Amino acid sequence: MNLRHHGRAAPVRGAAGAAGRAARRGASAARSRLTVVLGGATRTKVVVVLAAVLALSSADAATVGASAVELRQGLHIDNTDIGLLVAVSSLAGAVASVPFGMLADRVRRTWTLAAAIVLWGAAMLWSATAGSFGQLLVSRLALGVVTAAAGPVTASLVGDYFPGGERGRIYSFVLTGELAGAGAGFAITGDIAALSWRAAFVILAIPAFYLAYLVWHLPEPVRGGQGALPVDVAGHEPLRDPAPPGPPEEGITDAQRLALHRGIRPDRRLLAEAPSSSMGLRAATRYVLRVRTNVALIISGACGYYFLAGVQTFGVEFTRQQYHVGQVLANLLMLVVGGGAVAGVLVAGPLGDRLLRRGQLNGRILVAAVAAVAVVLLFIPALVTHSTFTALPYIVVAGAALSAQNPPIDAARLDIMPAFLWGRAEGIRTFVRTAAQALAPLLFGAVSDALSGSHPYSGLRWTFVIMLLPLSASALFLFRAARTNPADVATAGLVSVGAHLEPQVPARRSPAEGTQAPQPPSVQGW
Repeated sequence: MNLRHHGRAAPVRGAAGAAGRAARRGASAARSRLTVVLGGATRTKVVVVLAAVLALSSADAATVGASAVELRQGLHIDNTDIGLLVAVSSLAGAVASVPFGMLADRVRRTWTLAAAIVLWGAAMLWSATAGSFGQLLVSRLALGVVTAAAGPVTASLVGDYFPGGERGRIYSFVLTGELAGAGAGFAITGDIAALSWRAAFVILAIPAFYLAYLVWHLPEPVRGGQGALPVDVAGHEPLRDPAPPGPPEEGITDAQRLALHRGIRPDRRLLAEAPSSSMGLRAATRYVLRVRTNVALIISGACGYYFLAGVQTFGVEFTRQQYHVGQVLANLLMLVVGGGAVAGVLVAGPLGDRLLRRGQLNGRILVAAVAAVAVVLLFIPALVTHSTFTALPYIVVAGAALSAQNPPIDAARLDIMPAFLWGRAEGIRTFVRTAAQALAPLLFGAVSDALSGSHPYSGLRWTFVIMLLPLSASALFLFRAARTNPADVATAGLVSVGAHLEPQVPARRSPAEGTQAPQPPSVQGW
């Protein structure tokens, strides 16, 4: 009997072993390929760790939305309360992002981020033990404060770890972590929450402490973008500089060199501010908010993230109502949409970099603007139909276009700011963005409750229709940013090299003039 049983079990164990070996070989091949693409083991480790930081943050936000049904039943709350849970965390993060931006410009960033992640994991465990809605609300407030470190510190680190010509591509990989975390929140912890929403929060807390250990041991890069990690793997094609060769200048990006070489006039108002690395918070905030391109990008990003936060919180419920599917299938559909979003992120970042290398100074912003228009047009048919298979292609491509805006825009923001303001500029942007994210779940929930009447889910469809208006505004502000971007890039370049002079456009020769007006020293000879 034992022999017969052993005879049946042996092929099963053999098949399992073969599958395991094949999986390990596939993982090893993927890891090797990623190492080549990113330019070496050290660069790959940095990208993966920073992506994991954003993944943990987005997984937490998505888990609240995926656990909405269980939270309502367990704590006897409604959609407005679910939105409030996300809103409180985001508002706390918005307030804390500005101080963290100051820290990102002043202290060791890797240690600051690691300490925040440890507190992050502790706050998640606290959320899992909450016995009432009030206790859960307070724990979410604490969680929002510590997660605020992710945005400013990550942006500052990316700017100093990697050269300007490939930051869009690097951001594509880093932001893939954000999308992967949201997918995990929907598909994995969301399914766990169907059994216990407390277990879902515990599952998120466990990897936080190991991630903190990895972040703590990352090398601290030299500030100003002059200590970029070198490529240390054969077969990695070096990126070409879009501007002619010139002297290495501290803290200047390739886009800034290109703008200065072309003699693009900077913004006199910004040069009059005389920005420096010793600027206080008030002066830095005033300068950052006077950069017209930055303001347009902040507003556009806030509108996009506003809609995305609503999708993360109520997307599963909308899918269940609109297309008449169950919880598991709704989570699976959101995972498919997330796959489209990953594709959009991975394509848009390198595309923006390629346009910049070809001399298109507005290339990154125009990629995002076209994607923003596509999002609005693609969501309309998806909101009209009730057929899952009819809506799925539109939703997948719309998700790709929505996420495609982020990598080129994140890279472009580093070009319109001097390097010594990257942390504070990102902190201010994160403040506005997270405030919009905080309002989104609350307003989505309140509007859906107001429109639903006696049916708890009937108002979500019209809520999503109404919320297409912020997406339209996002596209308009991106096209506006494209008009002011060249001057702001040139201004940041002059500030970075310490020359507060306006480069002059070559003058036309006249009968009385035999020479052209000379260029200022900061541009002459480039």
